[in-house]
Amino acid sequence: MKIAPSILSADLMNMGRDVKAISDAGADLIHVDIMDGHFVSNITFGMGIIKSLKETTDVPLDVHLMIDHPEPYLKDAVEFGADMVLIHAEATPHIHGAIQTIHNLGAKAGVVINPGTSVESILPILPIVDQVLVMTVNPGFGGQKFIKEMANKIAHLDQLRQTNSNCNFEIEVDGGVDDKTIKYCLDAGADVFVAGSYVFGGDIKQRIDSLRIG
Repeated sequence: MKIAPSILSADLMNMGRDVKAISDAGADLIHVDIMDGHFVSNITFGMGIIKSLKETTDVPLDVHLMIDHPEPYLKDAVEFGADMVLIHAEATPHIHGAIQTIHNLGAKAGVVINPGTSVESILPILPIVDQVLVMTVNPGFGGQKFIKEMANKIAHLDQLRQTNSNCNFEIEVDGGVDDKTIKYCLDAGADVFVAGSYVFGGDIKQRIDSLRIG
């Protein structure tokens, strides 16, 4: 199990403080949502946040690009310090090539699927991705309610990797994850859990510890 607090829910006026708090609390990854106002209707951080975070913490950066046609941004993401770059299957018609580009730049690569996107649509790239991120809310804003039906999608992916020796990806979930909903994801086979509002909505260490209990 890996816990990846999302800085989308951190206090933007005290980002350094909050990043230190989740690092000290044992976060396995830091999840960074970069949104362009086109692929989703929200706008968050520019690419420079990756560089700033890399200079602040040793915790690996899990960078989620909610960007239409993300290809022009991949080089900056990796050079600024992203350890994992996640791109949406819905955002580019060239998802296979984009995943290859991320690998060629020296980072791990993941594909993201929205609640309305089927697992079948990403079957051709499963052997080349390091991670599949299943959105358990519709992307764009934090604090949304977990869509319980997405557990079936997680279980499908888990079955695929167990029956296909060419697939070695982790399954990540993002959206509405708290100390209760995490159990649905864990039981279905997920490995990495993004939590924002829940982690930053109370004592950070206590919240992260409670997620590990599941």
